[in-house]
Amino acid sequence: MKYLIAGLGNIGPEYELTRHNIGFLVLDQLAEKHGGKFTLDRLAEKAEVKHKGRTLHLIKPTTYMNLSGKAIAYWLQELKIPKENLLVILDDLALPFGTLRMRTKGSSAGHNGLKNIELLLNGQEYSRLRFGIGNEFGKGQQVDFVLSNFSKQEFNDMPPIIDRANEMVLSFSTIGPERTMSLYNK
Repeated sequence: MKYLIAGLGNIGPEYELTRHNIGFLVLDQLAEKHGGKFTLDRLAEKAEVKHKGRTLHLIKPTTYMNLSGKAIAYWLQELKIPKENLLVILDDLALPFGTLRMRTKGSSAGHNGLKNIELLLNGQEYSRLRFGIGNEFGKGQQVDFVLSNFSKQEFNDMPPIIDRANEMVLSFSTIGPERTMSLYNK
């Protein structure tokens, strides 16, 4: 069984530890813990890890957030992975910091990365793991907030949350999204 796990973010050192790059941060740790190494490939940095007889193809699109769908659509087709074996990891302003929510479908809720994925996959029927980044910003400051670094306290609090996100990714690939949601969505 093959899975495509796409972490959303923006390439470049100026974005590395920003809230918008939480998808990249989750996949970096997953690859590191399971012996995967990211290499630059078509439209993405790509790594492969094995877990319980499954192959997880991890991608960090190099298309920037707003064109993430281009890389995801390409790798789904290239690897012949069905859409039901796709999981997208992204930041979510509507969730308190550190809250994790998996869904099998849903709207983009204004997230430009998801809007592009919906456009290129012809719908909202794909799984996503939303990582809450909070919404501590003033009116008109949303872009600045998502492109800002996590606070020192948030950064200190992140390791167990990223561990839990990775547990959810592995669970998605072994027991499926429905059972994963019932175990982890609180």
